[in-house]
Amino acid sequence: MGIGRFYGMVGAILRRPSDGKYPILRRSEDKDFAGGSWECVTGRVDQGEGFSEAVCREGFEELGINVQIDFIVGTAHFYRGEEKPENEIIGVQYCCTILEPEAMQLSWEHADYRWVTVEEASELLPEGHWLLDVIQRAEAIRTLSPAGLLAFYDEKGFEL
Repeated sequence: MGIGRFYGMVGAILRRPSDGKYPILRRSEDKDFAGGSWECVTGRVDQGEGFSEAVCREGFEELGINVQIDFIVGTAHFYRGEEKPENEIIGVQYCCTILEPEAMQLSWEHADYRWVTVEEASELLPEGHWLLDVIQRAEAIRTLSPAGLLAFYDEKGFEL
């Protein structure tokens, strides 16, 4: 296969520091892809924009809030729909802290949301759901990472 072009995307699993819960968002039925499904903040990286900038922009566009990037959860390669070059996406999933959770407001992109613990997410989402994996990974990384490493990421960020 030759060298192609693909979209860059970001995902942001957000965490409320007061109780460690994560908001999961139900996509609006009006969305052109996966309407009604559960997700986190997601979106494409705009031309000329870095991944970290895209995370912050998407958090504000979708929920009207500012987020603080804590760490990278993982990467993803998938197709948004049929497996053809124009649907190919490479993504980076971040875990972020919500700075003002009381200010969160859904945009037209989402119809509903729930605050969940890892255990509650396991009950709500089917086994193998990508969002459940992201929440479980984020919780494990947060628990297992040394405080100094998380402080380094907070100070230096992720963009080189």
